[in-house]
Amino acid sequence: MNIINAKSTKLTLCMTNCPTLIVTVGLPARGKTYISKKLTRYLNWIGVPTREFNVGQYRRELVKIYKSFEFFRPDNEEGLRIRRQCASAALNDVRQYLTSGGQVAVFDATNTTRERRDTILQFADQNGFKVFFVESVCEDPDVIQANIVQVKLGSPDYTNCNSDEAVEDFMKRIKCYENSYETLDEVLDRDLSYIKIIDVGQRYLVNRVLDHIQSRIVYYLMNIHITPRSIYLCRHGESELNVKGRIGGTLFAKKLNQFIQTQHISDLKIWTSQMKRTIQTAEALHVPYEQWKVLNEIDAGVCEELMYEEIQENYPLEFALRDQDKYRYRYPKGESYEDLVQRLEPVIMELERQENVLVVCHQAVMRCLLAYFLDKTAEELPYLKCPLHTVLKLTPVAYGCKVESIRLNVEAVDTHREKPKVGQTPQETSVLKCLVKLFKGGLLSLFIYNVDVWRLSEDALLTVPAHQ
Repeated sequence: MNIINAKSTKLTLCMTNCPTLIVTVGLPARGKTYISKKLTRYLNWIGVPTREFNVGQYRRELVKIYKSFEFFRPDNEEGLRIRRQCASAALNDVRQYLTSGGQVAVFDATNTTRERRDTILQFADQNGFKVFFVESVCEDPDVIQANIVQVKLGSPDYTNCNSDEAVEDFMKRIKCYENSYETLDEVLDRDLSYIKIIDVGQRYLVNRVLDHIQSRIVYYLMNIHITPRSIYLCRHGESELNVKGRIGGTLFAKKLNQFIQTQHISDLKIWTSQMKRTIQTAEALHVPYEQWKVLNEIDAGVCEELMYEEIQENYPLEFALRDQDKYRYRYPKGESYEDLVQRLEPVIMELERQENVLVVCHQAVMRCLLAYFLDKTAEELPYLKCPLHTVLKLTPVAYGCKVESIRLNVEAVDTHREKPKVGQTPQETSVLKCLVKLFKGGLLSLFIYNVDVWRLSEDALLTVPAHQ
């Protein structure tokens, strides 16, 4: 009885605390790496430490020169040995990552046989990892051909190779896997947790979703698509609060309207926050727009509409704490950037589902959205430059996002505050503080007081942008 209870307790703990191993399944050119990279970016953005492990990259590092599809033939013992070696090396790195603080690892490989998947399941069971399979099945020759041309021909495998020859070789590589491919089966694999994505999202099959992380993964994967489109991000026109340097233009709105007209965008959707300054900007476009409350600017709580100087004077401790960790710092009775990311998740999901969208928003909101598409860290996010009267055109490409910055030639104040310089080590800081007191501040204070709670007001305000 005690043994049963112990096993039950262990299972419960694993269900709640065990790291997750996501395993891709599918033939080459089915978008597995595209899915892996997007999923990794999304999970990191929402605060789940995630890393991708691409077995193909391990193979390229081990075998410097790729010869032909012959390497992937099932009767090529040397090729099989090397591929197993690379998969083993990748799994060792997965183990190291998940046992040293990582929460999710994405094991990106074909994994087309039940034998290979059983090996991974044994590995996961030995290390206390939960496994979630993501299989991409596609029979549409146009989609497969497009993936080969857009992604695979740019691979290091085909550097300085004739395009037609490269396509022919890759098609033969696919054939090497087809005969042994065993898809996830509703009966044979009924005990596994997985999502099967069929024909690039035309249909889905979901089985045994066990926890919150797996639910988020399924929700995300059922919303992404590969239709060519562009996403436009911009802030509202310059407001009186911007000019005065408080936290919180007609000409820009007209220029924005002209810019949108030149883009000849079909079925453009326009989203704003529920704040007056974004609505006024959108109204100048003379097309329908949708208001989103979740697009409202970060809530500064007790500091709302205060100038930086006023915050430093009235709340010097809060001002310093925010400089020390701007992403996680939460304004009293307000929000943090971390809170804002969670609030904006529905916007990201809808942006993934939609085609062409213009989002008229605010500085902190724009930073969070931009960080998702550009795969920026939590430390980088609060300092991304999102100037007024500038449109950022984001075009998702194979494994990332192309960004164009279009300034609409309408003067505006600079509201960007650079990241304050961090001081020395604690030991050095205590010594330097004595020196600063001895020499009454001066340049020496710049090196230690920029994020310290005891810093001088002039040091705290050093990076504040100029304003009226």
